[in-house]
Amino acid sequence: MTGLSLNIPRLETGRLILRAPCEADLNAEAEFFASDASKFVGGPKRPDETWRSIAMLLGHWALRGYGFWGVEEKDTGTYVGHVGLWFPHSWPEPEIGWTLMNTATGKGYATEAALAARAHAYDVLGWETAISLIDPANTASRAVAERLGAAFDYTYEHPAFGTMQVWRHPGPGDLVNGGMEAYA
Repeated sequence: MTGLSLNIPRLETGRLILRAPCEADLNAEAEFFASDASKFVGGPKRPDETWRSIAMLLGHWALRGYGFWGVEEKDTGTYVGHVGLWFPHSWPEPEIGWTLMNTATGKGYATEAALAARAHAYDVLGWETAISLIDPANTASRAVAERLGAAFDYTYEHPAFGTMQVWRHPGPGDLVNGGMEAYA
């Protein structure tokens, strides 16, 4: 039996590196998922559940050929969250998503990394549209979606998370340079 090999591209922005999720991310992720801040993304969770979540992120790459990247600061190597492309069973459409660790919010990292992920979706994968699925009470995530140029499109009843808002991103034809001009 041979091991599974995943080809997860490494992306870079002005301040961030987007790379394969890994077990070294566990401590930061477990701390985040133990906090109330994780309530919009399926938390709080125990550390063993968080480990399974990291495995799920890698499994999405294996099943779909794209997924969430682990995101770290270029200058320090500090892990700041996971951002990327998501389309598991029960999602209405392919998504651009972001989850930042508590110490990384308010710095523009979610927007910067999501722009890189969206450019990859449009320029490499050929997506023609993308959404972000956001809990209506998650004002910080809605603000990121707005900074990305996304607009509320419709309400979706998720089987596990209940009422969610679907925010539609501008399509590739509506963007210059995949929307990455601010971070090139």
